[in-house]
Amino acid sequence: MEQSPKLHEYFAEWMQLYKRDAVQPITYQKYEMTHRQLCRLAPDIRMNQISRLTYQKILNEYATTHERQTVMDFHRHVRSALMDALEERIIERDPTRKAVLKGIKHRKHKTKFLHQHEVQSLLNVLTLNEGVNWDYFILLISKTGLRFAEALGVTPDDFDFARQNLKIDKTWNYKADKGDFAPTKNHASVRNVQLDWQTVIQFSQLTKGMPPQQPIFVQDKKVYNDTVNHYLERLCRRAEIPVISVHGLRHTHASLLLYSGVSIASVAHRLGHSNMNTTQQTYLHIIQELENQDNDKVMKHLASLI
Repeated sequence: MEQSPKLHEYFAEWMQLYKRDAVQPITYQKYEMTHRQLCRLAPDIRMNQISRLTYQKILNEYATTHERQTVMDFHRHVRSALMDALEERIIERDPTRKAVLKGIKHRKHKTKFLHQHEVQSLLNVLTLNEGVNWDYFILLISKTGLRFAEALGVTPDDFDFARQNLKIDKTWNYKADKGDFAPTKNHASVRNVQLDWQTVIQFSQLTKGMPPQQPIFVQDKKVYNDTVNHYLERLCRRAEIPVISVHGLRHTHASLLLYSGVSIASVAHRLGHSNMNTTQQTYLHIIQELENQDNDKVMKHLASLI
């Protein structure tokens, strides 16, 4: 009788079959990381030995050295593989049912988003009269909520100044030794982002005479995320606001839109999220705060009906 495969062996075969070349390289690297963790945590557990108990033990051990969000990502990867195994009848029951996700206490992170007056203070210290620089890059992400690689991939041709929008249909693979254009994170990331008139004027002037299909912010040298984050940190200190990362500017953009009453669906589309669940999970604390404000409005309205 053929022996049941080991959990990490099945996961390795599964991710190569279903995920290789189907997801972005950076995403596939995360699956490879999950596989390495499975090799460490469950080197000998076979598929026919997995129960809710054994799976929970794996999660618990992983959670002793990782934050809860990271545990959630690990669980999501492994569960996807196990659900396919269940469908193929390699396993008989779902061992991930009612799994409890734990994790160590949050380490101190940079501020996730700025308030509106802090964003204004940051924009006030930008230098926007010396040609292409990282100040324009920071301005663009602040005004559009683009991902880092999306903003790097923007070319003059992507702007439609007459219609006041920016076409996002590619990224810049800045992690490669020799950078080049790459696909967007997912199909939903291909989108048109509406621009305000000030941004239209600023970038129409900036891009005059530039090669139409060349990335605006990528010069003849490799770009590092850390380089821009360190520069942004200096700007934040100059503006006397909390230090934030470039990705934090994306969170800031979305947060300010939600606080101003823009619908979750519109924010999800603007950010290029594949579905609204991603937006809801990422900005759950803001959505809950807004719901509490709505509840107060409902109660005041009902109390007025005498």
